[in-house]
Amino acid sequence: MGANAGLPAVSLIPMSAPFYWLAGAWSDLWRAPVPLLAYGFLISAASLALAAGIYVTNAAFWTVALTFGFVFVAPLLAMGPYDAARRLEAGETPRLGQILLVRSAVRNDVACLGLALLVVYSLWGQFAQIVYGLSTYQIHRTIPEFVRFALTTDDGRQMLIVGSGVGGAVALLTYTLVAVSAPMLLDPRTSVFEAVATSFRAVTGNPGPMLLWALILALLVGLSAVTGFVAMVVIFPWLGLASWRAYRTLVVDLEQNRAALQRAA
Repeated sequence: MGANAGLPAVSLIPMSAPFYWLAGAWSDLWRAPVPLLAYGFLISAASLALAAGIYVTNAAFWTVALTFGFVFVAPLLAMGPYDAARRLEAGETPRLGQILLVRSAVRNDVACLGLALLVVYSLWGQFAQIVYGLSTYQIHRTIPEFVRFALTTDDGRQMLIVGSGVGGAVALLTYTLVAVSAPMLLDPRTSVFEAVATSFRAVTGNPGPMLLWALILALLVGLSAVTGFVAMVVIFPWLGLASWRAYRTLVVDLEQNRAALQRAA
């Protein structure tokens, strides 16, 4: 049997696919604006509270580092918008209670993926701290001080180059493993190993469009951070809905795959 036996087929997509996902998701957002924007508001408020809590303790570095590291855990936080997209696709109208507690996501395989992402998130924070510590003997207690150090000094610029290189590699690997796996795990019959393997094949099989999609995700998350997470009220559910469309475009219907496997058996 081939290495991909038992896994769903992965589609090849054009470079324009991410823009179609965004356009379709924008329409989906306004089909159920109240629960989705409320969900985005909760994520926005929690992000702002965490950043503010860190900032008032004079830890400007951690405020910046953990904000950029948000992309590691965002796929699991988006389970609500994934479920909303699935319900909209089925002709239902999602309710806030349904997407706040997605019952199909409360299981061991989702927990395993979440734990893996939290470990990566923690390692990202530790790595960022090491790079920062090796770059300066000072503690920059405010964000303007940290930005001034990073952009106007040789040590700061070197820190950005090293941190961006290694941190980007970690982020790319993480993205490769979760781009499809998180929404795919809403199917309770899908294991975390099947989902991660399928995500890896989807990304590596479509390197151009999926790198473009990763860039779009990073830019929009960065825009949310620049606005003090206010823009996340809209951007977070929008990207969640778009990610569901990405999954549905990339992965051939699981029911068709299971039926084919049963016939082959």
